[in-house]
Amino acid sequence: MSVTADRLSHSQADARDLVRANGAARPVLETRVVSGQEWDQTIADFDEVCQEQLHAFAVARWPSVKHEPMLFLLNGEIVGGSLMMVQPLPLRLGHIAVSKWGPMLKDLARPDADALHAGMIEALIADYADKRGQMISVLPCASTTPINGAFQRLEAYGFQAGSQLMFPNRYIVNLRLDDAAQRKSLNQKWRYHLNKSEKSGLSFEWAGPERLAEFDTLYTAMTDRKQFSDHSAYDSVASLMALDEKLRPELFFVRHEGVVVAGALIFKAGDRAVYLYGATNDQALPLRAGYFMHWNIIRWLRDNTRARWYDLGGTDGFQGLHQFKKGMVGDAGVIEPVPPVANYASNRLAYLFGTAAFAARDALHSMHRMIAGWRNPKTRPTQVRPGADETGQ
Repeated sequence: MSVTADRLSHSQADARDLVRANGAARPVLETRVVSGQEWDQTIADFDEVCQEQLHAFAVARWPSVKHEPMLFLLNGEIVGGSLMMVQPLPLRLGHIAVSKWGPMLKDLARPDADALHAGMIEALIADYADKRGQMISVLPCASTTPINGAFQRLEAYGFQAGSQLMFPNRYIVNLRLDDAAQRKSLNQKWRYHLNKSEKSGLSFEWAGPERLAEFDTLYTAMTDRKQFSDHSAYDSVASLMALDEKLRPELFFVRHEGVVVAGALIFKAGDRAVYLYGATNDQALPLRAGYFMHWNIIRWLRDNTRARWYDLGGTDGFQGLHQFKKGMVGDAGVIEPVPPVANYASNRLAYLFGTAAFAARDALHSMHRMIAGWRNPKTRPTQVRPGADETGQ
């Protein structure tokens, strides 16, 4: 996307005026970069805490970048944070400071939450763009409302829309319903399959981290059986399971006649729980084990966490996953897109070098996906992975 000189020449003061015109008065926030261990301990109680913002996850997923966990404070009180990943550009042309699903608010219910988010954006601009001369690249999470306020504020500060996920929609379940209301909200076909699953002799169980190897076996067998390319961050699971109880994902299994037929790993901290990984064996499909498992995960999250939402992730273009997740979201949940990446730089060269690097990366990823599709037709989004409509995997 081309960028006019006028947009790039917006000063920080101009951007501040744009946001003030939208009704937000921002406090000036203090910033503090902390160690990875202190960061993970501190953000465990944030409403907007998420897997991608965990230091333990980021160093396993993106080991070659510099990780800078930055806290934001107002009058000495921690109000938010953003794990910044500083990536050098080729040929020493500069650096890009990346925040995925950040910056995060500690308390979404604060009346000044929007103003604090704007203040965090200002602080990032002042440090990374103005002081260091880097391009900032922020990927906000999908909103639970039709308007994505985080992305709008980034735009108000002169951030430009960059790369967009190929399949951006996220399927998000409302967790704060009783059993009757939750079941009523489900799509009729989804409810039908759930009713069938409950008559199949299945049992649901929570499992501790000591049983991760059992899930690993199930997951590996499934990926081998379905022969699809795994582009996920599954290698980071061991690091996540070593975290303390607040941040550690929860592990669930479904059994039939004493045999584990399905399992799932769920991130449950904060305001939004997230489906990370699921796995099934050949018995799961006719037993409709995916319906049974997710229904009971929804109920467990409601009764054992403070999360208001359960994010099922996307579909990667698989129609079976769309039907399964849409039916589970039902009438009470939401389907909203992840917005484009938002990019900002205080000078034109930093912006041009940064966006050129992203364009090259996107082209390389597209080529890899195309090659994977040629080698294994089962990975093509035009086809449904076996059992995808059942398991959400």
